[in-house]
Amino acid sequence: MSKSVTIRVPEELHAQLQERADVEGTTVTALITEAARNAVRDPRLEGAAAVFRQFVAQNADAFDAAFPDDVPARRDPTGQPGRAA
Repeated sequence: MSKSVTIRVPEELHAQLQERADVEGTTVTALITEAARNAVRDPRLEGAAAVFRQFVAQNADAFDAAFPDDVPARRDPTGQPGRAA
């Protein structure tokens, strides 16, 4: 379920939104909806993905040793079998 919200923006801003929407293949409504989601996002989550990737990179060998049957079958950036960096 969704709610309708009406906002007023200056014509110049609307034109910029429409131009960006056209370039991205989306709608002005979708752009504004995403902006609203970002406005209410918990700031504690900022950078969480980077922290998680760093944790995994630093602890990959320990996880692989503890769970050898679950080691991902990925290739590193050089194309060699093993854990991707």
